[in-house]
Amino acid sequence: MTHTRPDHTTREAGGAVVPVLAFAGIVVAVMQTLLVPVIKDLPQLLDTAPSNATWVLTSTLLSGAVATPIMGRLGDLYGKRRMLILSLSVMVVGALVSALTSQLLLMIAGRTLQGFAMGAIPLGIGLMRDMLPRERLASAMALMSSSIGVGGGLALPAAALVAQHTDWHALFYGAAGLGVLAIGLTLLAVPESPARAKGSFDHPGAVGLSAGLVLLLLPITKGSDWGWSSGTTLGLFGAALAVLLLWGVYELRIPAPLVDLRTTARREVLLTNLASIMVGVSFYVVSLVLPQLLQLPTATGYGLGQSMVVAGLCVAPLGLTMMFTAPVYARLSARYGPRTTLIIGLLVIAAGYAGGLGLMHAAWQTIITSMVLGAGIGLAYSSLPALIVGAVPASETGAANGLNTLMRSIGTSVSSAVIGMVLANTAHDLGGGVAVPTMHGFRVSFLIATAAVLVGLVLAVFLPRTPRPAAQHTQLRASSEEDAVLERAEEVLRGFRGRVLDASGAPVARAKVTLIDRRGRQAGATLSGHDGGYALPVPSEGPYVLAARAAGHGPLASAATHAGDERPVELDLPLPGETVTA
Repeated sequence: MTHTRPDHTTREAGGAVVPVLAFAGIVVAVMQTLLVPVIKDLPQLLDTAPSNATWVLTSTLLSGAVATPIMGRLGDLYGKRRMLILSLSVMVVGALVSALTSQLLLMIAGRTLQGFAMGAIPLGIGLMRDMLPRERLASAMALMSSSIGVGGGLALPAAALVAQHTDWHALFYGAAGLGVLAIGLTLLAVPESPARAKGSFDHPGAVGLSAGLVLLLLPITKGSDWGWSSGTTLGLFGAALAVLLLWGVYELRIPAPLVDLRTTARREVLLTNLASIMVGVSFYVVSLVLPQLLQLPTATGYGLGQSMVVAGLCVAPLGLTMMFTAPVYARLSARYGPRTTLIIGLLVIAAGYAGGLGLMHAAWQTIITSMVLGAGIGLAYSSLPALIVGAVPASETGAANGLNTLMRSIGTSVSSAVIGMVLANTAHDLGGGVAVPTMHGFRVSFLIATAAVLVGLVLAVFLPRTPRPAAQHTQLRASSEEDAVLERAEEVLRGFRGRVLDASGAPVARAKVTLIDRRGRQAGATLSGHDGGYALPVPSEGPYVLAARAAGHGPLASAATHAGDERPVELDLPLPGETVTA
C-alpha cells in the first residue's frame, strides 16, 4: 500500500505537468507582445506624448527583469508551485487594472504588475526538474524555455485581430482570462515540489539587485529618447555599475545569497548566461523588423502593404516552429548534448538572418525567414536551461534559471534599444515630423542580429564539452539514448545515491526508486541508470524509506536517515533474488 500510491502520483504528475506549465509560460510571454499591434497608436489612446507612452512597454520590461531572479529564489525556498500561482495572480490583477483604464499612470501600474509574471518561466523549469522522469525532462524543459518565443509569436496575430476589430482594452480582458485559466489548471494538475533550499530570503540582496537592474535597464530602454551621451543616461549607467558592484560584494559575504555568484562564475554557467544575452538580442530583432516591413505601404518601393493581421500571421511561424522544435531538441541533446545543440541552433539563426537579407521582397519570403529563425531560436532557447540545470545543485535550480531568463530579457532590452536607434537614424523623413524606416535600416538590423549570434557561437564553442562536477556532486553517466537526455541533470546535493543490484550483485537498469518521507508521502522518484546508479535529492533532513522495484524482482524497502548536510548518503539497494510475476 505504501509504495503504490507514490507511483500513481508520479504518473499523474508526469502526464499533466508539461502541457499545463508550458501553457502558463505561453500566457506569461503573451504580455511581452500584447501591445505590439497598437504601439504606434498608444500616444493617442492614452492622450499623452510619445515619450510618455513608451513607459507602458518599459514598465513591463523593468518589473519582469526584477521579478525573475527574485521569484526563482522564493520558489526554491518556499515552493515553486506556490510562487508560480502568485506570479500568475499578480499578472491577472495587472491585466484587469489596464483593462479598466485609459489613464497613463494607472496603465503603467497595471503593466508593471503584468511584468511580474515573467518569473513563471524559471519556476516552471524548476518544477519540471523536480518531478518529471528523466526520459521526459529534456523535451519538457525545452518546451517551457521556448514558451517565451512561442507566446510572443502567437500573440502577434491574435492581438492584431482583436485590436483591429474591437476596443483595444479587450486585449487585457483576454490576457486576464488566460491567466485565470492557467491558475486553475496549475491548481488542478501541478503538485508542489518537495525540494527546498536551505536558508532564508535575502531581502537586502533583493533590494540591491532590483535597484541595480532598474538603473541599468532604464538608460538602455530610454537612451535613444534621452540621448546616449546625455547626463541622465551616463549618470544612470554609472549608478548601476556602483550599485551592482556593491551588491556583488554583499552577496559574496552572506551565507544564503539571493544569487550564488560563485556558482554563477563557473565557466559553464557564466558562458551560458552570456550566450543567452546574444540569443535574446537575435530573437527580438525579427519581432521588430518584419512586422514593420510587412505593414509599410507599397508606395515606399519596398514595403509589402499588408494589414496588421496578415503581418502577424506572417510572423506567427516563428513561435509555431519554436514549439515544434522541442522534441527535435530532445533527440539532438540525447545524442550530442545541450552544448552541441546550442551551437547548431546558433548556426541556424545565423543562416536565417543571412538568408533573410535577400528575402524581404514578398510576404511569403518573410514566412520562410520566420520559420528558419524559429527553428534556430527554439533549439538555442531549449539548450539553455539544460546547460544551467546540469551545472547547479537541485536546490538552486529556480534561482539559476531565473538569472538565465533575466539574461535573455537583458538581451531583448539591448536589442530593442539598438535596433530602435538604427531604424530611427536610417529613417526617411517625409516631412511634417513623419519618418519611415528604410530597407537599409532593416538590413543593418539583420546584420546586427547576425553579429550577435556569431558572438554567442564563440561563447558556446568555449563551453565545456561535459559539465565539470563540483567536489561534493555526483555525476550519473548514461549510455542509452533515454538516459543521456539528462546526463548529469540528476546531480545530487544533500541526498541519497547508490546502485540498484540483483541478488548476484549485478546492476539493475531502469529500476524504479521512490523516496518516501516520515509521513508516508513521496518525496522524490527516479529510474536507475544503465549501471544501476540512482540519485535522489532530499527536501530536508530526517528519516526516509527508499523503495525499489524492477521487472522480475520482488520489491525492496530500505530505511535510511539523512543528516541534512551537503554530503550525499551512499546506499546500495539489493533487490530480492526471487522473481515475481507481473
